[in-house]
Amino acid sequence: MKSSWLLPGLLSLLAGACSRPADARPGTVVFASGADLQSINPLLTVHPLARQVQKYVLFLTLAGYDSSYRAVPRLAGWEFSSGRRTLTFHLRRDVKWHDGVPTTSDDVLWTLDAARAPEVGYPRRRDLDGVTAVEAPDSYTVRIRFKRPMPFFPDVLTDLPILPAHRFRGVAMADIRGAAFNSSPVGNGPFVFKEHLANQRWVFERNRGFPVQLGMPHFDRFVVAIVDESATKLAALTAGELDFAGINPAHAEFVRDDPDLDVISYPVLFSYALVWNLRRAPFDDIRVRRALTMAIDRNVLVAAHVYGFGTVAEGPVPPEHPMYLPAEPLPYDPDWARALLDSAGWVEGPEGIRTNGSQRLAFELLAVSSSNNPLEQMIQAQLREVGAAVSLRVLELSSFLARVQAERRDFDALVTGIPGDLGLSQVIAMYSDDPEGPLAYPGYHSARFDSLARKVARASVTSEVRQGWHGIQTLLREDLPTTWLYHARGVQGVNRRIRNVHMDLRGELAGMNRWVIRAAGTR
Repeated sequence: MKSSWLLPGLLSLLAGACSRPADARPGTVVFASGADLQSINPLLTVHPLARQVQKYVLFLTLAGYDSSYRAVPRLAGWEFSSGRRTLTFHLRRDVKWHDGVPTTSDDVLWTLDAARAPEVGYPRRRDLDGVTAVEAPDSYTVRIRFKRPMPFFPDVLTDLPILPAHRFRGVAMADIRGAAFNSSPVGNGPFVFKEHLANQRWVFERNRGFPVQLGMPHFDRFVVAIVDESATKLAALTAGELDFAGINPAHAEFVRDDPDLDVISYPVLFSYALVWNLRRAPFDDIRVRRALTMAIDRNVLVAAHVYGFGTVAEGPVPPEHPMYLPAEPLPYDPDWARALLDSAGWVEGPEGIRTNGSQRLAFELLAVSSSNNPLEQMIQAQLREVGAAVSLRVLELSSFLARVQAERRDFDALVTGIPGDLGLSQVIAMYSDDPEGPLAYPGYHSARFDSLARKVARASVTSEVRQGWHGIQTLLREDLPTTWLYHARGVQGVNRRIRNVHMDLRGELAGMNRWVIRAAGTR
């Protein structure tokens, strides 16, 4: 019999003593998070799990994606005008806020106004730059007007939940971060907020007034348990106190050996990359970037660092993304890498380190502190084989960001994980010349990239969007401003009492309305 000792506060909340922890909570699903959700207000947070809780648990977005990544109605249906410059939404009339107030066009207008207000600081505000006006002809109709034709449904409208305007009455845009709503939110989604204990748990209960057509959940309570230690998380999962827990890939076989648990692997919009500072030599030379890329065995990185739970990357777009352009990654070829360095004037010098005149091929690789930083150490060793002397500098996250996002971009090269989105706006942000871009690290900028980005933005049909994105991927593969290492895969340990679990690029919680809890004592 499994013991229950890791989350006593959580278990006492959920039920009295039973022989098995899972039996103590027959209608409850407990999902582990490695950190608190930062904020429950979608205008304020970039925390990945928080954004999913907002979209799939507490609130509704105007639209969402189905499992084929097609935009489908959520809070509203819609149609485009003939010129695709106006998008008209028709809101459902059966959706109410959890305090009983109907969800109306006033809420949509307020949310979009707040998202576009600079003083709020909504992380995806740039994605709304093309909006010229938002209008509400009546209580259940909203029109969004755009500067130019929209070839496809705006991704940001599948990501930004609508908020209750009446709950922000009297709150200035500049004061939203301190609003009372942020600690006591009122939603309109399938679950109602009940409790938040900082760095412990978030508790939500099923909204029995939620429209059945939108996917009424099959269980009564959803709990996000904050478990910041991976060993504690693993122990709580195997003890039956957690139903879902992200696990270290190294532990996957251990979890699979437990008859009560399963392991689910799924694609996520998160990729790892080696980012060169093109403002500094020698990374301003494409031959050097190409050589260093070909000196890295990315198959070994995937096998040794994430135990196969990843896909070798040849660009910022993962294979599962609908705009992905298939291509072979640059091969691992140290001999070719050495020949490229020779052609660029970097010859083998003392102790095997290459030199070019008085310069040594030596640079600092910046990384965020983690357990021993094995990924960075493997890259360091592989680059040493072609004559590059790499010194590691490991920093805490705040110090890391201060250096790489400073105006002068104070780094040679860095290894980082980069979140993506289904609309690929993060790719544009990373390679734009906007100094405020959230990921504008590498100093890469070209007229050709600008032209392709404008093509995507101004396209009037989906085929033009696809051509633009394929062109961007081809360009980035040719110019190599970034050496993409691998696209991550999520690895979740799941208690087998939860049935019908499917996870994909939309996130771990996208299909939670299909989850069913197996009755105690059945298999």
